[in-house]
Amino acid sequence: MHILLTGGTGLIGRHLIPRLLELGHTITLVTRNTQKARQTFNDRVTLWKGLDGHSTLDGIDAVINLAGEPIADKRWTEAQKQRLCQSRWQLTQRLVDLINASETPPAVLISGSAIGYYGDLGEVVVNEEEPPHNEFTHKLCARWEQIACGAQSDKTRICLLRTGAVLTPDGGMLAKLLPLFRLGLGGPIGNGRQYLAWIHIDDMLNGILWLLDNDLRGPFNMVSPYPVRNEQFAHALGHALHRPALMRAPAPIVRLMMGESSVLVLGGQRALPKRLEAAGFAFRWYDLDEALQDLVGTRR
Repeated sequence: MHILLTGGTGLIGRHLIPRLLELGHTITLVTRNTQKARQTFNDRVTLWKGLDGHSTLDGIDAVINLAGEPIADKRWTEAQKQRLCQSRWQLTQRLVDLINASETPPAVLISGSAIGYYGDLGEVVVNEEEPPHNEFTHKLCARWEQIACGAQSDKTRICLLRTGAVLTPDGGMLAKLLPLFRLGLGGPIGNGRQYLAWIHIDDMLNGILWLLDNDLRGPFNMVSPYPVRNEQFAHALGHALHRPALMRAPAPIVRLMMGESSVLVLGGQRALPKRLEAAGFAFRWYDLDEALQDLVGTRR
């Protein structure tokens, strides 16, 4: 297939593109940073600086939309909230407009979202039908999904990736935690009882490929079947690194440092991949200890 992809230099995209190329797909990458993309992928992909010079997506078989300002890198000032929203909403709207203007539109739009769609639901077991808690992350993701669904037609199906914490040692949450845990300074955050819905990078990629190749549509929780509490995650990461994991980060300190965005680590979702499993997808990594051993264990 000829696949148009946004967010190709991000956490998921930079792992996904090599897999797609290995499978024989042709990739066109939309990126503002063409120099970084060229250094990362050489001449294996076609680069578009943006979408302004295009009036349709005729000739594109599929779109994978992963672009968006990282949600956990900065405090959530009102200005930062606007950047988080617009970096997702505006590009997605532009893609939808191009799909709708196409005579032969892409057969599928796989568009990013997050389990933040549900908000902090505490102990509630969360599948794709669970009513959300109305907070900033829900508003961000709900509008993002609503825009993407504007491309739905009898020619184009829409899949929404409600992604959890993607585990890979070269980015995201795990990369931020590794230096502390390797020094023996890691541990639970707050009371440690909040749920963490996680997914191994390999299962994340395989899940996207599954949605690409099967006639599926709608929202999918991109998470392992076995979410864990934060204290379980801290213990498992310490065990994988052969380090203690006893240095608890008190909730008031976390709130002081992160402000409103502290909900990302002090809250959580007990999310399950109900629709992905019902469609027949088989996870490779469902045990957290085994996943962390594979990703960061000393045997690597």
